Order: sequence, then structure tokens, then C-alpha cells
Amino acid sequence: MKIALIGATGFIGSKILNEALSRGHFVTGIVRDTSKLPERENLISVKGDILNTGQISELIKGHDAVICSYNPGWTNPDIYKDQIAGGRSIIDGAKKAGVKRLIMVGGAGSLEVAPGARLVDTPEFPKEYKEGALALSEVLYILRKENELDWTFLSPSIVIAPGERTGKFRLGTDQVLFDKNGESKISVEDYAVALVDELENPKHIRARFTVGY
Repeated sequence: MKIALIGATGFIGSKILNEALSRGHFVTGIVRDTSKLPERENLISVKGDILNTGQISELIKGHDAVICSYNPGWTNPDIYKDQIAGGRSIIDGAKKAGVKRLIMVGGAGSLEVAPGARLVDTPEFPKEYKEGALALSEVLYILRKENELDWTFLSPSIVIAPGERTGKFRLGTDQVLFDKNGESKISVEDYAVALVDELENPKHIRARFTVGY
């Protein structure tokens, strides 16, 4: 497949890039700084600004799918506004470009810990991630009203960190997945596996799902 990957040098985006290339896909990595994306086979690196809808639309035109791993930066004082603006821009850009398949890297904050109770609303939720989590929750809300695109929103477990690529994990829908020890975690590598699996064999069209051990 020919994939446009927004945020290909990021914490999660870089692992999605590795996974997609390892499976023989062709990737256009759309990044803020192309010098941070080394040359690799089947990879084209282009500079793009996700907030520039017209530019993004031109860059993703002709691709089979778009994967958005955009993050304005956790220390960005405007993270809430920028995350939502970025989400809207890529949705509008994909429609304008005629690319129907969009997979959005989501957060865990919008997952439920109990019926009707989101993780982001719990007292224990880290304050430094709250604005970003609320913004991604809003992006999910926007997507759920979207019926032109074949979108998917993939939320990780509560803890997502570098680790092993095991290929062994569980999938869920809108609730946090906990393991037998009461922990909710996934490696970035296995998150990328789940995402590219969904790209190749869509099972969550116009839906959110989650991955965890």
C-alpha cells in the first residue's frame, strides 16, 4: 500500500513507520523537519504543516491511506487548541484529497474505566497530560460525526512505552484493558503492529478500538 504517515519521526509515529516498511508498504513520511528522517528504502520524506489543510491535502493525494500520529508537543501551552485544529485539518485534507482511509493515533484518556466514566476525568489522571487527552477526546467526538471517511481511532493502554514487538495482545473497544495483575500497558512496538494490522485488514471502520496485554 501507499501510505501517508503524518508525524513519522515521533514517539509512536517512528514505530508505525518501522512496522509499515517492514511489511513492504511504501510510506510518505510527512514531518516538520525532514533531516530527522533518514533515507530508507520505500520511504519518501516531505516537510508538511498539518495545520495547513491545503498543503496537507496536496501531500496525501494519491495515497491509499493516511495515518495521523500528530502531537503538538506535551509542553506546548496551546496543545489543546493545536491538537483539535490538527485533527480537523487532516480530516478536511483527506476529504479534499479523496483519500477515504484515515487511521488516527489516539490517546487512552477517552477510554472508560467504568460505564460513562472516562479515564481523563479521574482524579489520578496526570495533570501534565490532561489538556492533550481532552483534545484527543474532542477529535474522537469529531470523527464519530464523520461519515465520508473510513476512519479508525486507535487508543493505547494507559501505559505505552518502548519495549518488545511480541505480536501478542488483546483488542478492546471503548474500555481500558487491564491484564491479570490489574495493569494497563502496551509497548509502542505492539501498538504499531495492531495499527498496521488494522490498515491491512480493516475491522474497525468508523470506530475506536484499543490494544493492551
